[in-house]
This record gives sequence, structure tokens and C-alpha cells, in this order.
Amino acid sequence: MTSRRAVVTTIVWTLFAAVSIAFVIVSRVARVAQVARVAGVAGASNDAADRAFEYMPDMAYSVPYNTFAPNAVTRDGKTLQLPVRGTVPRGVEPFRYASTPEDALRAGRELRNPLTATPEAVAKGRAVYETFCLVCHGERGHGDGPLVPKIPNPPAYSSARVRAMAPGQIFHVISRGSGRMPSYAAQIPYEQRWLVVLYVSALRDGQVTAP
Repeated sequence: MTSRRAVVTTIVWTLFAAVSIAFVIVSRVARVAQVARVAGVAGASNDAADRAFEYMPDMAYSVPYNTFAPNAVTRDGKTLQLPVRGTVPRGVEPFRYASTPEDALRAGRELRNPLTATPEAVAKGRAVYETFCLVCHGERGHGDGPLVPKIPNPPAYSSARVRAMAPGQIFHVISRGSGRMPSYAAQIPYEQRWLVVLYVSALRDGQVTAP
């Protein structure tokens, strides 16, 4: 009697487990079928004229105004607005000097190098100089870089004109350009330009020896 009861119990639990597994399988198959059916309603159609249904319209239509779209909220009817006068972009140091000889002299009078001429700073300035300046000005600042004579000789650092330049004026030349020399503000960040001023001043004054 006991063994028969044990056999019946085993059969019942086996059937229960089988039914549970079948239920899980059927549920997952139904879920997959539902997803496929939704995808088909959403637009899975071979008919080009069948636009189906939009179930997520915010992905097709922008909630905010587009950059160049008309805007009824702004005064001039444009979405894209100019920055407020005097706005300074984040990470940008204002340089309020024009590309004129007068402003170059004014920069020489007003600007002071915020960096100290330590050996480490001068070495960093030398690395930047060799990357951007040496090709025209030469290793020792004699105006005999590899591009010469394909370009006219730039003034040597030993010339009276360059020796009379204050650090701020040298910074202005790097930032705005001078004569045939273009501006290097886009290539050399603000602080690195001051590093170049340190090295150029030290090279001009004979405080460092170029290789």
C-alpha cells in the first residue's frame, strides 16, 4: 500500500512539473508572437503606400524647436539666437586686442605673463616652439627655419625690433599674427602661448642654448 502511494505521488509531481514547463514555454511563445505582431502593426509592411501606425511619435517629431525652425516665442521669430553681448564661451580667455600695430603695442604695455620662467616652464615652451615656430624661425631664432628661402626670412630674435618687444607684444604676435605670419591662436592654446613667450624671451636674451 505504501509503495503504491509513493508511485502515485511521483506520477502526480511529474505531471505537475511537465504542466509547469509547458505553461512557461507557451507564455514565452505568446510574448514573442505579441512583439512580432506589434512590430508588424508599427510598419513592417511590403506595401510602400501602407504607412502603418505611429506608436512612438516623439521619435519622429521633435518636441523642442529645431535649430533653424521659425519660433513664435522669440522676438525675431528665430530659434537660433546670437549670444548675449559680452558673453565669453566656457574655457576661452578673452583677448580684447585687434590685429593692428597699435593694439600690439598696447598689449605689450598692458599684458603680463602669468607664468614664471622656471626651467620646467621654459622646457615646455621649447617643446611648443619646436612644434609650431621652429619651421620658420629656426632653432636659435635666427629666422632661418627649414621653410626659408621658400618664404621670406622672418626677423631674427637678435634684431632691434624683436629685442624691443615686451612679453605682451610677443603674445599678441602669436595670437593675432604679424605681417606674413598668421595667427596661431587656433593651434596653440592660451596658456601654451605664454609658454612660448617664456622660451622666445629666454632664447632672445641668451638665457637658453638651443641644440
